[in-house]
Amino acid sequence: MGAMGRLLFLVFLADLALLVIALIDCLSADGDEIRALPKAVWVLFILFLSPLGPIAYLLAGRPRRDDDAGAPAWHPAGSAAGRAPRDLAPDDNPEFLRELSARTRRTEEERLRKWEADLRRREEELRGPDAPDDGDPPTAPA
Repeated sequence: MGAMGRLLFLVFLADLALLVIALIDCLSADGDEIRALPKAVWVLFILFLSPLGPIAYLLAGRPRRDDDAGAPAWHPAGSAAGRAPRDLAPDDNPEFLRELSARTRRTEEERLRKWEADLRRREEELRGPDAPDDGDPPTAPA
């Protein structure tokens, strides 16, 4: 392989790497965070206009990070101002954690009530039908 062949191979690898990086970044970003165009249009540009599509996406469409400033992200309504806050992961959501704790507590309480009822039933079976209850004093035979 000559020098020209190696150069073309390197250009091809760089183009492929750029395409993969841009496509993964675009597909993993939220649709309302991507700037300038809708997500589906960017995916088509990246796939069919290589290497210009990936370069354009990385420069003009990639979501801005918190430390970036500038134009708002693309939004179907035309503005990012009305964007809803992102959902929290369950382990970061205090309301979910409170509900989970309450549900666990209710489940444990129900399990204890069933165990107590089962224990009482077994004790009554062992005593037999003629044995007095714990609350009544034993009666002397007459």
